[in-house]
Amino acid sequence: MKGLLLGAVALITLGAAAPAVAADLPARAPAYSKAPAVVPAAYDWSGVYVGLNGGWGNASRCFDRTAVAVGPEGCHDTSGGFAGAQAGYRWQMASWVFGFEAQGDWADLRGNNVSLLTPANTNRSRVDAFGLFTGQIGYAWNTALLYVKGGAAVIADRNDILAGGAVAATSAGDNRWGGALGAGLEFSFAPNWSAGVEYDHLFITSNNTTFTSPTGAFVSSDRIHGDADLVSVRVNYRWGGPVVAKY
Repeated sequence: MKGLLLGAVALITLGAAAPAVAADLPARAPAYSKAPAVVPAAYDWSGVYVGLNGGWGNASRCFDRTAVAVGPEGCHDTSGGFAGAQAGYRWQMASWVFGFEAQGDWADLRGNNVSLLTPANTNRSRVDAFGLFTGQIGYAWNTALLYVKGGAAVIADRNDILAGGAVAATSAGDNRWGGALGAGLEFSFAPNWSAGVEYDHLFITSNNTTFTSPTGAFVSSDRIHGDADLVSVRVNYRWGGPVVAKY
C-alpha cells in the first residue's frame, strides 16, 4: 500500500513538471515557403529602329563600246569606303523575326583601267552613293539575331574617259537599279541597343551610257555592267518590343 502511494505521488510530480519543462524549450521556428524560381527573360526584337553603318565596298565595272569603235574595253574594280544610315521595322513571332528596311549611304568607290580598244584613253568609274530597300527574315537566340535580306538596290554611278590624265569625255550621273541579297548577325548589348555585321551583294543592271566632251559633243557610247559587294558594321537603336518573361 505504501509503495502504491509513493508511485502515485511520483506520477503527479512528473505531470506537474512537464508543462514547466516544455515552457523552457525554445520555440520552433516558423516554416517559410521557398523563394520563387527566377524566370529567365526573353529579348524581343520587335519594334521600329534607326541606326548608322559604315564599311568597305568593291564594285566591278566592265565597258563594252557600242558606238564608234565597237568591242570590249576591259574591266576594273572600284573600291573604297562608305557610311550612312538605316531605318526599319521588325516583329518577332516565337523565335522567328520578320522585317523591312531602307538604307542610304554616301560612298567613295573609285577605279580605272586602260581601254583595250583605245590604249591612249583610260576608263574611270566611281560610285558616289547607293540605297537598299529590303525585306528580312531571321532567327533569334534571345539577344542574338541571324538574318537574311533581299530586295532592290540603286547606285549613283559616274564614268569618265581620260586622255593624258585629263577628262576627255564624261557621262551624266547614272542611277543604276538592280537587286540586293545579303545576310547579317546582330547582338543586343544593352536595352534597345544592338550592333552587328552585314554582307550584301548588289546585282546591278547594265546601262547604255553616252559619253560627251566638255563642250557637249558626242564622243562614244558604252554598255557598262558589273556587280558590287559590301561589308559593313551597324549599330541600331530600337523602340518597342520590351524584354518579356519567358515561361
